[in-house]
Order: sequence, then C-alpha cells, then structure tokens
Amino acid sequence: MTSIAPYLSEPPSVDERAAFDLIRHGHQDLVQAVAFNSYGDRCATGSVDGKIRVFNRHRDGVWRHCDSWGAHGGEILELQWLPPTIYPNLLASLGIEGRFKLWAEDPSAAPGRRFSNRSSSSAHHPPSSSSSARPAAYSQSHPFPGAGGESPTPNPAGGNNASSSTSNNQPNNPKAAFETGNARSPYRSFSMKHVDDTRHTYLALISADGTLTVYENESPEDLTDYTQMDTLSVCATRPPRGEETAFRVRFDPNTDVCYSALHAGVPADALGLVVAAMDCVRVYRTRDIVSASLGVQTAGRQFYLAAEVRGHKGLVRDVAWAPGNIRGFDVLATACQDGFVRVFRLDTPVGVAEEKNRERRETENGNAEEGGADENGDQDGRVREREPGWSIRDVKKHARRSAGGLSGAGEEDRRSGIRAGFDQLRTGGERRGAAPAQVRHVVTEISKLDSHRTPVWRVGFDDDGQILGSVGDEGKLMCYRQTPDGTWAKSSELSMVKMRMATP
Repeated sequence: MTSIAPYLSEPPSVDERAAFDLIRHGHQDLVQAVAFNSYGDRCATGSVDGKIRVFNRHRDGVWRHCDSWGAHGGEILELQWLPPTIYPNLLASLGIEGRFKLWAEDPSAAPGRRFSNRSSSSAHHPPSSSSSARPAAYSQSHPFPGAGGESPTPNPAGGNNASSSTSNNQPNNPKAAFETGNARSPYRSFSMKHVDDTRHTYLALISADGTLTVYENESPEDLTDYTQMDTLSVCATRPPRGEETAFRVRFDPNTDVCYSALHAGVPADALGLVVAAMDCVRVYRTRDIVSASLGVQTAGRQFYLAAEVRGHKGLVRDVAWAPGNIRGFDVLATACQDGFVRVFRLDTPVGVAEEKNRERRETENGNAEEGGADENGDQDGRVREREPGWSIRDVKKHARRSAGGLSGAGEEDRRSGIRAGFDQLRTGGERRGAAPAQVRHVVTEISKLDSHRTPVWRVGFDDDGQILGSVGDEGKLMCYRQTPDGTWAKSSELSMVKMRMATP
C-alpha cells in the first residue's frame, strides 16, 4: 500500500511508470495505419504523406529502424503483414488513391533498402527474354485490372521512367512486387489470408461502389499468379455520388472452421468473410459448386450470404473477426460512428429435422459407396485402377456430397456458364435463399458498449480472441474482456497523459 499511496494523489513520475516499448517512428505527418507481424517483432507504420516505415525489435527490447520509402501518393489506409511462413517477408498496403501494393523484402539488401531497393524488371514483371517491355500476352491474360502497372511514360531524356529507374536503382522511386487497381472505382479496404496446409493465399478487395472481389493464389513463390475466385456486390444499391461511405472487409483468421459449423454442414476448407458496408454488416461463407463452360464441368467455390446484421445507427467504420473459435461459435465486433462497440455471436444451429436429414444422407451415401457397382468398381466389388484426374462423374459426385443431397443441385449443375453469369448479375450478388450447400447462420448481439461516447474508428481482437480493443475520437484505447455470463465489459483504459515537469 505504501508504494501505491503516492499515485492516489498525483501521477507517477516518468521513471516510476510502467515500461512500454516505445517506437520513435520519425514520420513527418500523422500515422494512419500500424501493423505488427505474427511474432510481434516487426512493425510497419503508414503515414498520411504516403510513406511506410518498418522497424525491427531486437533482443535488447529496442525498436530500430529497418527501412522507409514512399509507397503511395497519398494517405495510407491499411497495412498487413503476411505470415512469416512465406519467404521472403511480404507487406501489403492500400493507399487513398485506391491502389493495392505488395512489397517483398530483400534479405540480402543493406538496412534502409530492404523493401524499397527493388527494380521494376525483377519485382514487377515476369521473366522475359527481351529486356524491353513485357509481352502483350501477359498484359491481356493477367486477372487483375491494371495489375501490370501503367504503361511507362516517356521522359525528356528519352526512354521511359521504368528503364531509367531500373538503371539508376534509386530507392526514392520504389517499385512494388505486385500492384493492382480498379479503373471503375478505387479500392477502400483489403484483407489477405494464407493457408499453410494448402499453401493458398487469398486476397479480398472491396471498392467504393460496394463490389467485393476475391482472388486466389496457389503458389506463394509467384506473386503475380492470382486468379479471380468470385465477385459480388455487398450493397443493395450503389452509394450516391458525394455521400460519405465506409467499407471494411476481413477474413476469418481461424485456420479451421469451428466444430459446430462443421456439424451443421459447413465444409472444413470453407472460407469466411465479414464485410462492413455503410451501416450494414454481412457475413459470407464459401460453398462448393459445379460450373459448366463449353460443355466442360469444373468444381469450384462461391461465396454466399450467411448472415446479415442491421441496427447500426451510423456508418460502420471497422469490423473484426475474433480468433479462437474452439469455443464452438464465432465472435464478431463492430466499431460504429454512433459511438457504440457491438459484439455479436455467430452460430450455426442444427434443428431436429436437419439432423435427421443429415444422418439419412450420410447413411445413403455410405450404402451407395459400399454396395453395388460404381464408377471405380466392378459388380463383385473389385476396385479398378483409377485414371488420373477428375472425370465429370467425379465432379458431380463431389458436388452432391458437398451439397448434402439437397434438391436443386442437379438443376444448378446443368446451367451453362453464360446462364450462371447472367443469373449472378441479375441477383445483384445477394445470393439469398436456400441454395444447395448453404448453411443457416444466426447472429445474436451479446454486448453493446458505449465507453467512448464518441465515434469509434477502430476495433480489433488479440491473437487469442480474449481481449477486445477499440479506439475513438477522444484518442483513448479501451480494452474489454468477456465476463462469465458471456457478455463483454470494459477492463482497462489507456490514454496519453500530459505531465508538467517541475522546474528546479
């Protein structure tokens, strides 16, 4: 009590305060975005002036500057480190101009040029036998609009800017390892997820017109090998011109689907997305589908609307998906302009009738595989040698298993690719209704916190999903914990305290 008594009447001195790892970022403008890697020993900061600075935490606990470069022409909106299992280390950024960039670290470079000392020929374009511009076939077949970057503009000295920057190799004009933008509407938020088991990387981008596009990369070594996985509209109507907008997208950070969702029929490799679009929050899941193009059927995945959250009295500025779904359900949190932090619980209930139908389908599928002849066995049960690759029958069988034997799967399988595309455009990306392989999700609000009493801008969970943090207009960091009854309550508050130094 004697050591705490002096603190009751006056704030502690500088030496007696709790020690924090301070990072002297050195930015000349406001810091808008901050991101830590998975280990917590690397930090990236993005400023309003478009510069990114990277810091490394050494064994002595001191943060030292690693690299800094001008990444964007304006304010940096978001930063994200990719998992350290991908080599070399990758840092993703999004600027106010709406361009997404991926920066690769060069471990052999000297400090101060780890990320910025990359030429356009080695980092931005694919290998080519010619030293001139990239081949036309690459620019036409690339899945991203503008992914290869803009065409180099001529300069008065002759040649182009790309060649001159490559020859000079100046870090003042850095080149990203990958870059893309949307010509119709600028991107406003992004999220990336890497699955170590399959080595697949997923990129979700949402533009200012409410269009969500998801890309897939099957080879982390090739930074430009992205294919479009799905695209849909997350807004019922396009936001009017001049109106303030707010969009945010986040992947499910958990490596596996929670066991209750698996019991309800969600595939083990399903992806989850939570999207904040204006004053509405939507949760999307993937389901297995079969698409037909030119008479050839292929298996794929498509996002469907699993749950929708309404009731926010203002724009939803941020949304977070909590890690640690071993509890049997998922937890979501939103930061709203009305001054509230809301916490929701995402469940996948299984009714009695649904449980009986699921058991019946599993029994029928097991009997069909054990007895009789199928595509891989003879009448006497002998198994023939399986041909490499998937046949059309294998694809249909996989789709029926994923769909759980629900009616209507055959009708969707018989649709052509053109017809499916028109149907998707006609529905506006809503994808409601009881389509095959869609699992019913229920969202319940469990807490509504008003600790800030000002507009809330950021919200996020810790790595275990046990602590929730939020930041508001007043500049305070509020931390919340879950109580035994399941609700969330404020546990601590962190703010900057201005202290007057006594003159001797």
